[in-house]
Amino acid sequence: MFAVLLAVALAVSGCDKTAPSQPNEVIAFGDSLVSGVGTTSGNSFVSLLAQRLSIDIRNAGFPGDTTLSAKLRLNGSVLSRNPRLVIVLLGANDLFIGAPVADSVSNITSIVQQIRAKGAKVVLVGLTVDATLDPFQGALPAIASQTSSSFVPGVLDGWYGDPAYMAADGVHPNNAGHKIMADRIEPVLRTALMSSQVAAAAQFVASR
Repeated sequence: MFAVLLAVALAVSGCDKTAPSQPNEVIAFGDSLVSGVGTTSGNSFVSLLAQRLSIDIRNAGFPGDTTLSAKLRLNGSVLSRNPRLVIVLLGANDLFIGAPVADSVSNITSIVQQIRAKGAKVVLVGLTVDATLDPFQGALPAIASQTSSSFVPGVLDGWYGDPAYMAADGVHPNNAGHKIMADRIEPVLRTALMSSQVAAAAQFVASR
């Protein structure tokens, strides 16, 4: 039923990184957590969400991305494709390289603002609520609120680092870890997609 309701607004064509731009598509934007390093094919949280919601989600994750490098590729990877909704998950590499918190906050704010300025919904995903490990030091909820974006807190909390949920490299989540990520993002994404579908329908009716 959910997929039927979204059919008016979303293109359903499978996950394909090389596909041409599809109006109203959903994009997942971020680093290796988004691209799925550490998982087997079809088991990243992006793939799991696409399967569960029966929609296409374009995976625009790039391993090693910081908020700065992501901001620099935002136009080519996201804005130029005119998406309806963008899942944004960044910050792990900012923490790894010791990027100044103020810079990370400025970059992620700019990314979200630019996406929203294009008319797309944003689901902003936070890594952790632990202040000692949060590259944004608690700034994401306010950014989400100020930009009328959806927010998923602490997607890694309570399990990251547990060998049962980690790939062999000890850094990236495995299939089990990505399942938890998908579980935490899914309800927020469903609500955001429904909101997007209703807005698209209203716009269509108004244009008649």
